[in-house]
Amino acid sequence: MNKLKLCIPLLLILALCNLSCSVYQTIVNISRLKFKISNVSDYTLSGVNISNKRSINVLSAIEAVKLTASFVNGSMPASFTLNISAVNPNNGTGGYPSTNATIVSFPWRLLIDGKETITGDITNPISVPGTGQETIIPIRISIDLYKFVSSKEYNGIVNLALNLSGKSTSTPSSIIVYAKPTVATSLGNISYPQEVKIVNLEYSK
Repeated sequence: MNKLKLCIPLLLILALCNLSCSVYQTIVNISRLKFKISNVSDYTLSGVNISNKRSINVLSAIEAVKLTASFVNGSMPASFTLNISAVNPNNGTGGYPSTNATIVSFPWRLLIDGKETITGDITNPISVPGTGQETIIPIRISIDLYKFVSSKEYNGIVNLALNLSGKSTSTPSSIIVYAKPTVATSLGNISYPQEVKIVNLEYSK
């Protein structure tokens, strides 16, 4: 009986240790997810498709008229998909077990040239397999650029829109996304403790 009394606490301690290790490993695995801005697609400004426009000079007469009319009315709504690339390096190498990740929530806020604009979240879970390959998280953006350009100049707003597409011949505008992912795990949903800064060209660290 005494031996049994001694074994029960030891078993509880071992179970707690295993649980703690499992929790720690799970948190480590999801924290290794990396993100970057891949590209912008399906881009319209005031109803004009500008996805492949490189400068304001290539706008047709009809397109210019539409944009000018929108500007005169004090509204230049832009709509585009901001494609964020996610990579899950938990592919079974380097001492880390192969682990798939499902992002169930991705609350984000968008900064353009250092100015915070709009916020949002994904509408459906996104699976990021543990293969090291890129998975695209499409974020649909709808924003009235007229509200976020202090100069309220036509050329300035159109050029900003073209710069955001990444295809402009001038210096591209800076897009930064801050997000706080929540990932589904065997232990339940786990949220990142802090926001992740997501920019183009390089993955978050």
